[in-house]
Amino acid sequence: MGDADAENQKAESKQNKQEHINNIQAEEQQNKDGKEIGSGEQANNDSREENNNTKKAEEKMSRYSENIMISSSNIGMSNEKNSKEATLLAESTTVVRFSPIWRQSLAAMASIFLSFTAGLTSGYSAILLPQLELSGSPIAIDESTKSWIAAMAALPMAPGCLLSGWLMEKFGRKTSHYIVCAPFLLGWILIACANNLILMLLGRFFTGLCVGLLGPLGPVYIGETSDPKYRGFFLAGVSLAIAVGIFVAHLIGTFIAWKWTATICCLFPVLTAVLLAFIPESPTWLISKGNIEKGAQSFNWLRGYSEEANNELKGIIESKKLVDAEPTMNWKEKMISLKSPELLKPLFIMITFFITNQFSGVNAVAFYSIEIVEKAVGKGLNHYMVMLIIDALRVVMSVIACIICKQYGRRPLCFISGIFTALSMVGLSMYLYWKPPNLTWIPMVFLMLYICAISIGLVPLPWIMCGEVFPTRVRGLGSGISSATTFAAFFAVVKTAPGMMTHLGEVTTFLIYGIIAFVGTGLMYFILPETKGKSLQEIEEKFKSKKDISENTKV
Repeated sequence: MGDADAENQKAESKQNKQEHINNIQAEEQQNKDGKEIGSGEQANNDSREENNNTKKAEEKMSRYSENIMISSSNIGMSNEKNSKEATLLAESTTVVRFSPIWRQSLAAMASIFLSFTAGLTSGYSAILLPQLELSGSPIAIDESTKSWIAAMAALPMAPGCLLSGWLMEKFGRKTSHYIVCAPFLLGWILIACANNLILMLLGRFFTGLCVGLLGPLGPVYIGETSDPKYRGFFLAGVSLAIAVGIFVAHLIGTFIAWKWTATICCLFPVLTAVLLAFIPESPTWLISKGNIEKGAQSFNWLRGYSEEANNELKGIIESKKLVDAEPTMNWKEKMISLKSPELLKPLFIMITFFITNQFSGVNAVAFYSIEIVEKAVGKGLNHYMVMLIIDALRVVMSVIACIICKQYGRRPLCFISGIFTALSMVGLSMYLYWKPPNLTWIPMVFLMLYICAISIGLVPLPWIMCGEVFPTRVRGLGSGISSATTFAAFFAVVKTAPGMMTHLGEVTTFLIYGIIAFVGTGLMYFILPETKGKSLQEIEEKFKSKKDISENTKV
């Protein structure tokens, strides 16, 4: 009887050891029974002690945990850190599973709401200026004043992009969204209360600054919180939100006074601030700052607990370890590191992409659509009706862009969009040169084709890829510089378009836009990478030099 008890005790002892070694399965069962998560960490410690004694137990560990332990030991991390990180990753199998796509949608909506407010800013001057010209307006304006009111919003956009890069790296992506909400709300309040030119210009300045701040911030946050399968869809939603914002500003301003339009616009920064309270900080940023525990929790909240999600989380943690393994750099060394290929290569690509986008004339057509229609087709059309038709078409194509960006890669969309954008501009130029009789419908067809073509590729794709191609450590800087480039080009195109049409003529102006679209698309064929469906770590590795890759392999 005593021997039987001894055998039972030995069997029970073996079973306990087996449970400690197989930590992920043991922790899952313990959490289901309502035990403390901390016991999982103890299980990891016991597993480490028994790991050298039994090879059979090691084979029962999940391949994912083995990869974590192997990669950690390769770069010289301590066993205690390995145990803690393995525990964080193992918790992903024990938390109740909710729908990740809805949580990612909720997170993306914060940036999309602010992007919608940015669209309101872009479209507001088109309905503001005609109303200020009416008799009884509280602000007397002339041609010079009109140009200042229109340009004041564009003036701080490029500096805002550069400031945004520092802001999101210093305070985080979510906190930076909170910060942007405050001046956005202040700007619209100043506009709504403006009874003199100074208040109006201040309001336009603050709202324009926030558009610049949001330029790199929104795509980066969405890129870091979205599954690669849905990232293109959510990032295309930024362009859709801007298009909808322009349309809504024009629609409301057509029927409502400009002060009440600005009052309505005040609601959206407030709604964004409320929405931010329900979403987490970017897990990539948290982990990059050494807060691995919160970063893992944020990642799991957003991405769920699948093996694919865990593998991506492991990659983010390993990237952090590689950064930690590098010696601390002084300011001079940091400046030299900015010359690294993983920053310069995507920066060159994005600057080229944004310049092609802007100098294809997208904002020239948007800002001067009425004048362009008059010159191409002639007078007799309702100006506001034409404006709303173009806005509505832009919105419809932006919706289509959200769908096809999820289905198709970046490269084919870029080439199709660029080619048809170039053809439509060249075709419009040729028509205006020859002006065949009884074919006045042709220029409208070319304009509609232009809006459709540029809205599915050249407009949304640069903003989509801006949140994808830059490495974590310089994502804020890279996206800030490339976004500042597009706003600088935006300002240049809008300012030069009237002069080009006056001095060069619309035939030459549209031909130049078409040629730039064609040349830019041809250049993108050779340098644009395909990022659809790839994790941010995979994209970052693609831009690293062969020397960096070999060094990381040897570590």
